[in-house]
Amino acid sequence: MLKISDLHKNYAGKAALAGLSFEVAEGEIVALLGPSGSGKSTLLKVVAGLEKADSGQLSWKGMDLAEVPVHQRGFGLMFQDYALFPHRDVAGNVAFGLEMAEVERAVSEARVGELLQMVGLAGFEQREVSSLSGGEQQRVALARAMAPRPRLLMLDEPLGSLDRALRERLLMDLQHILRASGQTSLYVTHDQEEAYAIADRMVLLKEGRIVQMGTPQELYQQPASSFVAKFLGLDNLLETEIIEEKGKRLARTAIGDFEMPASSALGKVSLLLRPDQVKLGDEGSAKLVGEVLEKRFRGSLTELTVRVEGQVFHFDFPTQSQVPKAGEPIQISFEPGDALQVVEDEQ
Repeated sequence: MLKISDLHKNYAGKAALAGLSFEVAEGEIVALLGPSGSGKSTLLKVVAGLEKADSGQLSWKGMDLAEVPVHQRGFGLMFQDYALFPHRDVAGNVAFGLEMAEVERAVSEARVGELLQMVGLAGFEQREVSSLSGGEQQRVALARAMAPRPRLLMLDEPLGSLDRALRERLLMDLQHILRASGQTSLYVTHDQEEAYAIADRMVLLKEGRIVQMGTPQELYQQPASSFVAKFLGLDNLLETEIIEEKGKRLARTAIGDFEMPASSALGKVSLLLRPDQVKLGDEGSAKLVGEVLEKRFRGSLTELTVRVEGQVFHFDFPTQSQVPKAGEPIQISFEPGDALQVVEDEQ
């Protein structure tokens, strides 16, 4: 549906987009993820037609969009601040795009009713938007963006202004609405948990470039670099040199040497220990003793910050297990072969 090819955009000589290329399939939800300044919002503006790329191609079903104005692209855009019209009630806000398209009144009213039912606001038609909660306003903004049946819906940090509990609840609703409607979407966020929950595919940006793209599972299980791992919250990275000694492959680290699978590549890498790969006790072949620095209850899981030989790690354990308290010693173990070898980023 949407094809982005070698897109470049500079501001004052600095690259905001540096050769981006990827595609979005019909009905797919693609999350654009990255830190501030990575190019997420710039890309959204270029796709919407609010900004023009310096070079590269943007097309929809094979049609070049370079000279197509914003109002003719058939794309919808939902902002973080929602930008609702205070002088219009809920129905008036949702109907705005339909009015601009000169849709018949009866058809418009039916579409507004359908969308308010979809977003859980049936019966809110005459409510003033100023009387709504933040979550309700977010739903109105979503319904308004979807009302004209956009070919592509773009959401720019749509949950960023909400508190965490409300954000998590609405994220599940948003995912359900987009999937139930088959809405092709670009979803911009800096929060990997949001991207994991909502996206079919993630595109991770850094300084205007794509550093990795794939399904949420692929990025979590196989981060392409230490930057990707750290951005996704996988910061248990251990500087390592894989050597061969007496016919065995060994990982030489600051917390000890561990035998690795024979297929392990030699040289300097970072070993990634995912929070869920380490076990309490000495079941694994690599055994470590450390000290619990911090203990955080997170419902079914308890997160521990642990120091081992001067290295600090974060691990998750089932809450019902005998998890030591802060200041107490802890014995943990893992299988070195399960640790992912992650390349360091180019400087």
